[in-house]
Amino acid sequence: MDEPVKKKQKVEGGGGDEGKGHGIDTPMQGVDEDDMGVNGTEVDDTAIDQELLIIQQHILNQCLCPLTETCLRKPFQGVKIVSENQGEFCIPLVDWSRDRILCFVSTLQLLCEVAIKQNVKGAMCTRICEICDFVVRNECGLIEQLIEFSSHSDPFICFAASRALSAFLIVTKSHVNPTWLESLTENALITTQPQKISFSLEVIKHVIEWKDLDTHPLEDNTDNRPPSSCAVVNLSDPESLDTSQVKCLCIRALEAKWPAIVKKFDGLIASYLNEYESTIVTFLGLWEAIISVKANLSVIDTKPFYADLDSFVVLLNNSSVPPGIWKHLLGLFNEVLCYGSTLALQDILAEEPCALAHLVVRSVKDWHLLDMLPYRGGSGRFGGGAGDGDRPLLQKMALLVLKSVAVTVKETRCDSSSDSSLGSEADDVDADMAVIERSIHEVLRQLDNCVKTLLPYHPEMPLAQWVVQIFADQDDALIEGMVCCLDVAVGLFYRNTAQLDLRRTLSPAMTFVQFLQAVSHDPDVLLDLLVSNETCFLLYLLRLLKFVRRNWAEFVACCGRELDDTMSVLIRLRLAIDRLVSKNLFPYNINPVLRLLVKCEQMYEVNDEPHMIYT
Repeated sequence: MDEPVKKKQKVEGGGGDEGKGHGIDTPMQGVDEDDMGVNGTEVDDTAIDQELLIIQQHILNQCLCPLTETCLRKPFQGVKIVSENQGEFCIPLVDWSRDRILCFVSTLQLLCEVAIKQNVKGAMCTRICEICDFVVRNECGLIEQLIEFSSHSDPFICFAASRALSAFLIVTKSHVNPTWLESLTENALITTQPQKISFSLEVIKHVIEWKDLDTHPLEDNTDNRPPSSCAVVNLSDPESLDTSQVKCLCIRALEAKWPAIVKKFDGLIASYLNEYESTIVTFLGLWEAIISVKANLSVIDTKPFYADLDSFVVLLNNSSVPPGIWKHLLGLFNEVLCYGSTLALQDILAEEPCALAHLVVRSVKDWHLLDMLPYRGGSGRFGGGAGDGDRPLLQKMALLVLKSVAVTVKETRCDSSSDSSLGSEADDVDADMAVIERSIHEVLRQLDNCVKTLLPYHPEMPLAQWVVQIFADQDDALIEGMVCCLDVAVGLFYRNTAQLDLRRTLSPAMTFVQFLQAVSHDPDVLLDLLVSNETCFLLYLLRLLKFVRRNWAEFVACCGRELDDTMSVLIRLRLAIDRLVSKNLFPYNINPVLRLLVKCEQMYEVNDEPHMIYT
């Protein structure tokens, strides 16, 4: 550092007595090296800090009307220094003090996020709208400076800048400068610095994951509305409330470089180093977010991102891959095989999830993938070591296997249905299904052996029972797992020659009885699951009731002494639904389920036990 100037320099953008509350009584008192600018010029940023705090407080009140436009713009225009040697210039953000950077970046993030939420509500504070327009124009080069923070040594500054940049991109919607996204994707591809790669991917991931309507049912809808005294801008254009445009721009910016990025991370995982763990997790999280149905992206936009999944399945056989990366890889594969929310409802399945399902089935059956599960941290035959093990990891693996089996069976049945008009090929289709059945039987046998080795389940407990117990703490995974088992059973049992032990392994009636025991035979739990959109319980119950109606004798035999308790739950559920329907309180048309409940109740009363017919 050059010799400090002896005279305090003039600072534009601050002044008055606003700094007194910060203990700055003399020109150099309380100033450390972080507060010194270029060539030893002192940065008296106290006034700007005070203005940022005032802006933050007003943003939290959802209104900036009490502040003048000049006061609002000043902090975002930077601090202008008048130096005896260099004249007037702006100090870059990176040269500011740590606390001031965090204060500034958090203010920018807060401003953008409040603007987004008010935008969704359709009413924005005029001042918030004006200052956002000013920031979006990027006249002061803020965005380029935020991107530069990707290599900052302070992780808190790096994180805060990534969140602020994500919020800024969402605010800009379709007005994003392509060079900004180009800089981010270039960082992810070219640099070898883990933090810089993570920063770029995290920014895009946060944009992709943003939900336009993310209000909790118990949250006050007025929380993000300006106060009554505010001068409000009413937004009536539906497109102004949609962030899909900026998401598509991010996806397209990634698409061109995606094969190279995937290849890069394939190598990073294959030759795993601890310093890249966070970066790999961020990459896998971004990939999962892009593919997720929750992102609400079009099939055309996301199709290129289904490539190269097979090479990442092979990585699971690498003993150097730690449990944390395993878990995120399984999360990615489970998202591709979104059975309960998407695939189970489709008549024709896409090629990519089917290919992944086939590879998982083959990996389990022929390459003994389950033996590589690092359940207790180590590698090979469930990881060795001691302790209770990683139950969430086992849950993800079990669910992936069940989904892969269900997709394989569904695809085969779809193909056979399309060929059903060709009577001459019926025998060939049946032969193909017999081969599939043998493969499925072996895969489920290995899964059953793995689960019973790792968890204290009775050796004779069939999969139809432990599938409820293993997912008892995760409603969404539990219901999706039960749907998979039900669909596999229905898909295989239509053949009268289906293996008897496989019928017991996948017994839908046994699974439902176990499920009711898990919820203490409480019909209110079933009603809550029906009303909620967080699980696929409606799909499960509808298909289960169809199975029960067509296979009543098997259902009665399987329930045994539990038949009365089981039917009591279904009858009470029907009565509860009837009450809600009569008051027009049910959120959707539940009549198909009601009709099936009535039919099963009638069969229970008559109990004529018709012959089993598998369809």
